Amino acid sequence: MIQSSVDGRFFNVEMKDARFQVLRRYDPETIRDVGLGAQGVVISAIDTVTNQRVAIKKLVQPFLHQVTAKRAYREFVIMNLVNRQNIIRLLNAYTPQTSLTDFSDVYLVTEYMDFNLCQVIQMELDHERMSFLLYQMLCGIHHLHRAGIIHRDLKPGNIVVNCRCELKILDFGLARSGDENGVMTPYVVTRYYRAPEIILGIGYDTNVDVWSIGCIFAELILTRILFPGTDFIDQWTKIIEILGTPDEDLMSRMPPSTGAYIKSRPFYDAVLWNVLFPNADFPPNMKNGRNGHTFVSKTIPLRKHGLTAGCARNLISQMLVIDPNNRISVSNAILHPYVNPWYDASEFETQTITQYDNTVDTAENSLDDWRRLVYKAIKDYEGTHDVDGTGQIDVV
Repeated sequence: MIQSSVDGRFFNVEMKDARFQVLRRYDPETIRDVGLGAQGVVISAIDTVTNQRVAIKKLVQPFLHQVTAKRAYREFVIMNLVNRQNIIRLLNAYTPQTSLTDFSDVYLVTEYMDFNLCQVIQMELDHERMSFLLYQMLCGIHHLHRAGIIHRDLKPGNIVVNCRCELKILDFGLARSGDENGVMTPYVVTRYYRAPEIILGIGYDTNVDVWSIGCIFAELILTRILFPGTDFIDQWTKIIEILGTPDEDLMSRMPPSTGAYIKSRPFYDAVLWNVLFPNADFPPNMKNGRNGHTFVSKTIPLRKHGLTAGCARNLISQMLVIDPNNRISVSNAILHPYVNPWYDASEFETQTITQYDNTVDTAENSLDDWRRLVYKAIKDYEGTHDVDGTGQIDVV
């Protein structure tokens, strides 16, 4: 339901018990419900300035407590920082409130995408599409890592795709600086895509994102979740039932109580990769460039070939490695024959990326501090961008 607002800048939209205050540059006649996103409710509309459909996300109760406020800060700052291919692009940001005293709402406007990866997983994918999606995931994560950011919550619901098979990573509320020390709580990453080092409490680095991509890759192949644990203990059990009990070297790096627990559990041998991912679960082998599909917006050079079940199996076997020290890196994964046919140095090795400044992020801020920081960040953005689409910038 759309209603007029007393403020000439906005109109009100009520959608699924959420009220949006939408800038008038977005056509009210084109409003569509998109659904729930991480920390927010999303609608879409046509931007009358660009004539493009956009997604408008309203963060839900961003200042309910310190955790949600910190996530709101990360979400906005990181999206505004990393403007690179395969990362969802921030097109606009605003708040209807004009003072810190009244500040309660944050709106983020981004590119509109047709599907999330949960929907794509249920489609019939050939090697061309599958490898192209995987390549783009690796590119997007590479850009984040170069900016000093670990995503930490990669999952199909946080990845979106358009009809041209172009992929974007989104939802950065749980992202964290790669310079931060300490152990990640096992509750921050969605359980099914949670790396073993998070479960075991042995610290983490950028390779947690590689594990998550490996789990997503498995889901693209099997059209089902590979490690559907019901809690963090069952999650670990599901992992070792398939990949086998880890060796003594990894167990020696665990906290003593964790190592003792692992040793008390039954020993499991790893399932063979060709049993876990039999040829029948893959599309027919692709050997000579494009095969006529139009869902992919790029073309594999004809000199490239070899997208096969065996090649895909080899890559996933290097991603889903329990010991993070032995897991393939993003840079090496991008060179693997299964995704390398799409490699473009201009996409992967872009110009210098601004590093994420985690000094604010790691500070012991109160809820009021975080609210003040988010308000300043949004108002600084409004003061340097044509938020209303009038061609004018209000200097603040």
